Amino acid sequence: MLDYTNCYINQISVHQVGNKTNEEDLHLSKSPLENTNDVLKDLLLQYFLKPFAEPEFFSFTFSNEDVKLNPVYNFAAQIFDVPTAFHTSSVDIAKHLYELSTHPQIKSGDLFVVRLSDVVIEDELVDVVGIFKSENRHPFLKLDAESGEFSLNYDDGISIDKLDKGCLIFNKEKELGYRVCIVDKANKAEAQFWKEDFLQIKPCSDDYHYTKDFLSLTKTYVTKQLAEDFEVTKADKIDLLNKTVEYFKTHEQFDKSEFESEVFQTDEMIESFQHFDDSYRAEHEIQSADSFDISEQAVKKQARGFKSVLKLDKNFHVYIHGDRSLIERGVEEDGRKFYKIYFDKET
Repeated sequence: MLDYTNCYINQISVHQVGNKTNEEDLHLSKSPLENTNDVLKDLLLQYFLKPFAEPEFFSFTFSNEDVKLNPVYNFAAQIFDVPTAFHTSSVDIAKHLYELSTHPQIKSGDLFVVRLSDVVIEDELVDVVGIFKSENRHPFLKLDAESGEFSLNYDDGISIDKLDKGCLIFNKEKELGYRVCIVDKANKAEAQFWKEDFLQIKPCSDDYHYTKDFLSLTKTYVTKQLAEDFEVTKADKIDLLNKTVEYFKTHEQFDKSEFESEVFQTDEMIESFQHFDDSYRAEHEIQSADSFDISEQAVKKQARGFKSVLKLDKNFHVYIHGDRSLIERGVEEDGRKFYKIYFDKET
């Protein structure tokens, strides 16, 4: 859990990073921004930190697992260890981003590098290095009144409610690659650029990712693999998805054997799921964990993707939230398919 209530900005440096392939320039500032007034600082904190209300944690890595070869990791370490090197390191970060900005659809933008203090993470006060990129400018109106006359103009600027890309690097667990969380509202063409090419990060081995990964794994099994192994209806799939979410919402501790028994129940389906589990984890390089504390935050986020809607042609949408035995599927003698639904009250 993060608490930004009493954090404050120490330094900010801003650079403009273009797209190298599109022959756009890199403009580097000569020094950090001068101390800004309190109102502007509050607005900047809102812009930088609001998107990280429910963070997902990562850590720096590198192709050969030697995190000390990761450039952004080293730039952040330099700032934490030698605060007077802040601006020089911010320039290095901007140069590194520019050298990587070679895909023709990567947008140019304003790069903010920020040093923050007194952010609370897991009841501990830590310093933070923030890297934020604003790629989209938005029009806004300016109404001026002079000598009783009004004039209306417009300008382009940065919306403090729409951070395009960002990361927070917490001065915690340095030997493991720091704690990092990110925001990336990228289009598909550059979907992995910020995360994989520039930052080079991997998910932390924590309860959040264990919960998230197992929910994703189970959803993929039910929606894609289950029908390959068994004869099931769409209502059967929805029932299993509902049971999965219900298990994670009603248990504090995850136990794989218990989960399989409660959700899949039959030996044949449990065996099928276990085979899929093994292959899925190997293919996606997911760390195995058969027991962990369930993350409510991860459940809340992942549950949104568990659909409980049964769509029948273009005429009906049936929402199935509970008892599977109250809906039956059948076929008329003339071949028309039907569902029979039982209920007590109509509202």
